[in-house]
Amino acid sequence: MAAHPFDLTGKLAVVTGASRGIGLAIATAYADAGADVVGVSTNLPPGDSEVRRAVEDRGREFTAIATDFADRDAVLALADRLVGLGRAVDVLVNNAGTIARAPAVEYSDEIWHRVLQVNLSSQFTLTREVGRAMVARGAGKVIFTASLLSFQGGINVPGYTAAKSGIAGLTKALANEWAAHGVNVNAIAPGYIATDNTSALRADVDRERAILARIPAGRWGTAEDIAGAAVFLASPAADYVHGTVLAVDGGWLGR
Repeated sequence: MAAHPFDLTGKLAVVTGASRGIGLAIATAYADAGADVVGVSTNLPPGDSEVRRAVEDRGREFTAIATDFADRDAVLALADRLVGLGRAVDVLVNNAGTIARAPAVEYSDEIWHRVLQVNLSSQFTLTREVGRAMVARGAGKVIFTASLLSFQGGINVPGYTAAKSGIAGLTKALANEWAAHGVNVNAIAPGYIATDNTSALRADVDRERAILARIPAGRWGTAEDIAGAAVFLASPAADYVHGTVLAVDGGWLGR
């Protein structure tokens, strides 16, 4: 193992969904660990942004790319642009995502297809294209953002649950193919994290009380709680970790 097993100095990390929340925290933690960062998000400006400041203030290089993950052609264009950077992608974090809440009987095909495209199909398309070069090079780390709903059914989120269950399976399938080529494929399953995606739950007093009652840690998670796991999975410390869906959930699944 390396002398500093969590050091990412000299690495290039691509983080999707990087403009806020978990993606912003991961990009920041990677810069702290020494990596340069390509931040990708739907409306990420090419100039000043919070994530750019976070990375560059730590002395690392930052590149911003705006991509709509609901658009397959845009995702393919993103893959082409990453190849055209002239520098190998060492770490790919598939964190971009969306959620739509409605009972299944009211969940339209349009919503279903959009949620599956953003949360599953685009993740596979980008990983296939970036992963091809990793496999050829014999090195690389791929990290998906899964969910507690990779293990459970959830309520009023059928598309999201289906996509995140698919991410857990895709993580294992790619690990089976790519581990022998030196490419680690893993996922992080965040628990209940205080981000924009959970604002509706936190605003519902009864639901929030019920959620907190089941979390052994007794609190909502923060985006920074996820970032440490992302650094671990991107680092030499995780060189023998393949096909794992790592729950970072305050003990929720153990209850």
